[in-house]
Amino acid sequence: MAKPKIVLIGGGSYAWTPTIVRDIVSMQDLEGSTITLHDVDAKSLDVMLSLGRKMIERSGRGFGIEATTDRRQALRDAEFVILTISTGGLEAMRHDLEIPLRHGIYQSVGDTVGPGGISRGLRNIPVVVGMAKEMGELCADAWFINYSNPMSTICRAVTKVTRMKTIGLCHGLNEVIWMLKDIFKVEHDGELHVRAAGINHLPWIIGITVRGEDGLRILREYVERNGVSISPVKMELFRAFGSLPGTGDRHVAEFFSHFLTKDADAGLKYGVRLTTIEDRLRSRARDVERVNKMLSGEAAIEIARSEESVSKIISAIANGRREMDVLNLPNKGQVNNLPRDAIVETYGVVGPGGAEGNAVGDVPMAVQAILHKHIVEQELTVDAALNGDRALALQALLLDPLVRDLDLDVAEEMLGEMLEANRRYLAQFFRS
Repeated sequence: MAKPKIVLIGGGSYAWTPTIVRDIVSMQDLEGSTITLHDVDAKSLDVMLSLGRKMIERSGRGFGIEATTDRRQALRDAEFVILTISTGGLEAMRHDLEIPLRHGIYQSVGDTVGPGGISRGLRNIPVVVGMAKEMGELCADAWFINYSNPMSTICRAVTKVTRMKTIGLCHGLNEVIWMLKDIFKVEHDGELHVRAAGINHLPWIIGITVRGEDGLRILREYVERNGVSISPVKMELFRAFGSLPGTGDRHVAEFFSHFLTKDADAGLKYGVRLTTIEDRLRSRARDVERVNKMLSGEAAIEIARSEESVSKIISAIANGRREMDVLNLPNKGQVNNLPRDAIVETYGVVGPGGAEGNAVGDVPMAVQAILHKHIVEQELTVDAALNGDRALALQALLLDPLVRDLDLDVAEEMLGEMLEANRRYLAQFFRS
């Protein structure tokens, strides 16, 4: 059994760290590995270290765990580096949501596209690229596995600037597969096969086979009979384009100009609710309460792997197995009619030889046009973040569907407000 050093950057996260640590220690063939937690928040880091020790004790397996606020110390000799950070936390994200809202722009999530996604990318990209460059010095052969948003622009920045082996992971497509299994009454593995390709939070299911039959045809018949009461954003787009978006409606809605409008009651017409910072603060409070109960013994610590993929992927690479999952990787031909090296989301295989996305050929023409526009927006965001270029940031903003109704000068004013609100994280935009 391999015994790698696994580093979790953002190791003080009450949301991510309990799940990831539990998943790792549930993998018998990773026993003997060392889990290193890193965070800039020493207090939260100490809490997660205590919880991690309890999880290891509960598992009965021989894992090591340590914690440090020194990133270089954490990265030294790492074999896998998992990223779960959000630069500036919820207080920085407040500006991502509330400044655009003052200009009449509704965002249901605000972490991937829209003004919020662009702003978050501008903050995160320089930090993550700096970390990846340190990896090149301290653990050049390590795998960089990203969970942070905006997934596509972070992974693209790392692969554009460094040579680090990079994978982005997201569970959104798998959640839609579970929905389809319910619609199609699939009871056994092997009855449902899908062909999917796109970008993170906007993969498209372009082919379905259900028990040997055309699943897209069956799905069209289902929608004709039942309407779009289930996942109305995705189903409306399926009716229009003949392919099904492959993640939650809250994310999908932000990629289009149709759903988050005043006429659509800020998304409520389609069952989409805006997530506020207060909602996120309440969610974090629940996470803190859950962790505290596990530490006090009031809540049991269950050692069973979640639906997240990272522990399986690390185990497969480290122990010479092959594992198929949904992967965000540079486009090396997986999607023939999308730009090469853009980060695309498809099924793929990881193993001792690396990570390779499945080839899906061309996506349909209309889907290609939608995706290509967002890929261009992502590339502009990456270059703006790396160079502190306001002109490129404005171009990315103006391409975004949620900014459709703003006058150019108002969009530029909004960009200036977001940059100023995040000045402490965006030194590259304020050089004299």
